[in-house]
Amino acid sequence: QVQLVESGGGSVQSGGSLRLSCAASGYTYSSYCMGWFRQAPGKEREGVAAIDSDGSTSYADSVKGRFTISQDNAKNTLYLQMNSLKPEDTAMYYCAAAKMAPCLLWWLLPPDSYGMDYWGKGTLVTISS
Repeated sequence: QVQLVESGGGSVQSGGSLRLSCAASGYTYSSYCMGWFRQAPGKEREGVAAIDSDGSTSYADSVKGRFTISQDNAKNTLYLQMNSLKPEDTAMYYCAAAKMAPCLLWWLLPPDSYGMDYWGKGTLVTISS
């Protein structure tokens, strides 16, 4: 049974930092492309960052230079280090896994799933001004 469990969300002030984690189980983690997505209240879900099995990464323009995606294959864990947080970063953050889809190019894929095969339940990030 595939499970993706996010943690690390919380409430911080603008300019602060948070580190999200996503613990994966039930599949061969290292062979999947992993991504972080977010959905703010009243808005569509959007891609934030992705990392492929070879370590290649991609980022949404809105987070470039502030967020860093990484993974520890030995721990089957995905991370998202978020610095210089802004109120507009407030959202539910989800991690997701894709076996075949080119998740580094998520913006080219159908937004209903962005080609991801598995999703976590999310962790809430709230940034106050």
